[in-house]
Amino acid sequence: MKTLTNKEEEAMNHFWERGPMFVKDMLDLYEEPKPHFNTLSTVVRGLEEKGYVAHKAYGTSYQYYPVVSREEFSKHTLKSVISKYFNNSYLGAVSSLVEEEDLSLDELKKLIMEVEKDNK
Repeated sequence: MKTLTNKEEEAMNHFWERGPMFVKDMLDLYEEPKPHFNTLSTVVRGLEEKGYVAHKAYGTSYQYYPVVSREEFSKHTLKSVISKYFNNSYLGAVSSLVEEEDLSLDELKKLIMEVEKDNK
């Protein structure tokens, strides 16, 4: 799975939240200053080239829809971060979260109990 730019990820979030859309409809979801139609169209075509969206033709217009779920993207992104920054060590990643107090000991205990429950 290829990485996404910030603009591509923003567009994917719109697809994940709204489902299939034409670029002109997607443009309405952006706040001012809105991207130019051609710019957004280029972003969406880039997502299609990377395999994140596909399209259905309606005459000369294309309706795009996601083919990669948010969950698939999240899992891949997490694996990539752990590989890149924690030398493939999930323990190192969790330890870092605990040390930085982003994950409390109670939350860690709950996580361990959930994992143990799922593995039974």
